[in-house]
Amino acid sequence: MPTVRIVTEADLRSAVALDLDAVACVEQAFAALAGGGVVMPPILRLDIHDANGEVDVKTAYVPGIDSFAIKISPGFFDNPKLGLPSVNGLMTLFSAKTGLLEAVLLDNGYLTDVRTAAAGAVAAKHLARPEARRAAVIGAGVQARLQLEALALVRPLESATVWARDADKAALCAAEQSVRLGFPVSVAPSAEAAVAEADVVVLTTPSPQPLLMADWLRPGQHVTAMGSDAEHKNELDPAVLARPDVRYVADSLAQTRRLGELHHAIAAGLVGADDVFPELGAVVTGTAPGRANADQITVADLTGTGVQDTAIATLALARVTQAGAGTSFDS
Repeated sequence: MPTVRIVTEADLRSAVALDLDAVACVEQAFAALAGGGVVMPPILRLDIHDANGEVDVKTAYVPGIDSFAIKISPGFFDNPKLGLPSVNGLMTLFSAKTGLLEAVLLDNGYLTDVRTAAAGAVAAKHLARPEARRAAVIGAGVQARLQLEALALVRPLESATVWARDADKAALCAAEQSVRLGFPVSVAPSAEAAVAEADVVVLTTPSPQPLLMADWLRPGQHVTAMGSDAEHKNELDPAVLARPDVRYVADSLAQTRRLGELHHAIAAGLVGADDVFPELGAVVTGTAPGRANADQITVADLTGTGVQDTAIATLALARVTQAGAGTSFDS
């Protein structure tokens, strides 16, 4: 009988960390997406407006990987008021040869957090100036912390600022990350002030209104916007993408046209619906240029892709299997 491995969040946290291996795993996933052959259907999303909630289902088949993941990811954004995390979920892995279930990864969103932060690191690695030393993070939740940690893996950060609507959460985030990362992380009085001195800006919120305006940006900055993964979410002023000095890069152009920051620029009539932009995978593989010069502003629009989930879930299963973690059942 086929064997199914059930793995808890605790085992997954022990096996998979946000480190350079995770960044390389996600980087390879982007390269695979650019190489062709990947089968990645559109995201299935269920909106539950009464609870300020949504559920995303993502998947992808990647040639050369023996398994494929199907991820179910609920995000209920009023949960913190109840003392609950806003994001949870699980990943299932199936054999790409037989379709049989191989594993259920009860990660409660942990693997999504890791692969999302790793994607931010990949974007910064290929688009931010190599000497970028100052970061700004908009938001103060889990992803704000992880994006800053991931950025520190690929750029020589010396300082950072945090801004969030909740000043107490921003202060806590800054204090914790100062200790964790070993360089000063301060609280900015406004989003504009946070952006003003940064070499790299990362936006990490589900905001439905822009938090970064086009006229705030200065030459040489890199921006990663990773919160806009649904049509109603919008962290960037649409005019950002219309600036002539901006180099825009999508994780998946089909997705960002439908639900990313690009979607809002198209809706505002600032960008054509059929305008072609490079994808991050093409930049990773060198088939599309990234940053043209030190003064160019680069923007990465990360909506999250199923290929990232298959990659991180496969890595996780390999790690827990090697460690003998999890519980196996005959199905």
